[in-house]
Amino acid sequence: MFQLMSVNFDDYIPNWRTQLETIAYNVLVVVRAGKVRYEINGEEVIAEKEDVLFIPQSTRRSGGNWNDTPHQKHTILFTLDRQEPTGIPFLDAGQFMKFNLTHIQYAYRRCERLYEEMRGGKSYRTMICQGIMQELIGMLARELEKTELAPSKRNYADTIKSYLLEHYRESIEIDALARLIHRSPSYAAALFKEVHGQSPIRYMHQLRVQEACSLLIHSDMSITHIADYLGYYDTSYFYRMFKKHTGFSPSDYVQQHNLL
Repeated sequence: MFQLMSVNFDDYIPNWRTQLETIAYNVLVVVRAGKVRYEINGEEVIAEKEDVLFIPQSTRRSGGNWNDTPHQKHTILFTLDRQEPTGIPFLDAGQFMKFNLTHIQYAYRRCERLYEEMRGGKSYRTMICQGIMQELIGMLARELEKTELAPSKRNYADTIKSYLLEHYRESIEIDALARLIHRSPSYAAALFKEVHGQSPIRYMHQLRVQEACSLLIHSDMSITHIADYLGYYDTSYFYRMFKKHTGFSPSDYVQQHNLL
């Protein structure tokens, strides 16, 4: 079904851009941080943190950093056997799509594994890569099959999410989030989990850990300083949260990154 061409991880590349061309392959883009600007068949598309794009073969496409600010994203280039349908509606339609995945952190980890496998030379690499790719495509197809949420619910959840994106380094209370949408704390927490697949507090920790990953690699801040900067005044608690979300301690994460 799929023929993988390449898997890339763009890690805050200065002056990143792709020329305007009609592409002869499909592209799956998973944005981890920042924003990226695309021109898709003459229309501007801005993709930001947690967005997933499907750019089909034969699209007229160019891309670049948004406002000259580097970003972080995974890109997967692949072709399809066009002699028979795949059974995946968005692939068979061959139209540009922009997604939001409920389990975006899991998608990040699968992209990381796919990137590592594609770069390595271990046995059964092709089989493993095909399996990961099929899982990612299946996740996207399943997301599109979900019953559409009422617009009011989506708006409430997005209001809370926007607040968390702006204030994740601060102390966050469910009561304060509930006041944003003039609903009860239990309703606010349940609604956010329904839309985004996790509680608001877990999402706050997720944002903090993502920022910690970036600071560990791209700054000279100490682990204690990073923990304090992100609102973790107990460094041991920061260690626990970091390992819970990444599977590594902060120092092990740096070591693993340096090995890539």
